Amino acid sequence: MGVLDHLFDLFEITPRRKRRKPWQTVEIKVKMDCDGCERRVRHAVSSMKGAKSVEVNRKQSRVTVTGHVDPNKVLKKVKSTGKRAEFWPYVPYNLVAYPYVAQAYDKKAPSGYVRNVAQALPSPNAADEKLVSLFSDENPNACSIM
Repeated sequence: MGVLDHLFDLFEITPRRKRRKPWQTVEIKVKMDCDGCERRVRHAVSSMKGAKSVEVNRKQSRVTVTGHVDPNKVLKKVKSTGKRAEFWPYVPYNLVAYPYVAQAYDKKAPSGYVRNVAQALPSPNAADEKLVSLFSDENPNACSIM
């Protein structure tokens, strides 16, 4: 019976289910000047398949879309309205170790946010930094053989 079951499985016609995109939140920076711009962007994004919620914050020039959506398609849909758009480039101020690094501080950023850039100083928990400090003279617990 094993051979017949195997042949049956090979020739069985079953509809293939499409994999659903993962649930995610997409944040986009869009310059909006008036209620009409805001309405146009909201309508374009909310009509997308898989978009469950759309939040538009005109003061921060920010659009947040939550649902089973592809980030690149959301960006393309927003750009199709004629507005300049890019992925949200900012992170909250308190999540950055050194917020006043040259490229991180941005005057155009909303209050409480800085630009998301690679930090100039390595994090103290990095593996390389731990190995260097293991044999450092400043470390009181360093190897005494040195």
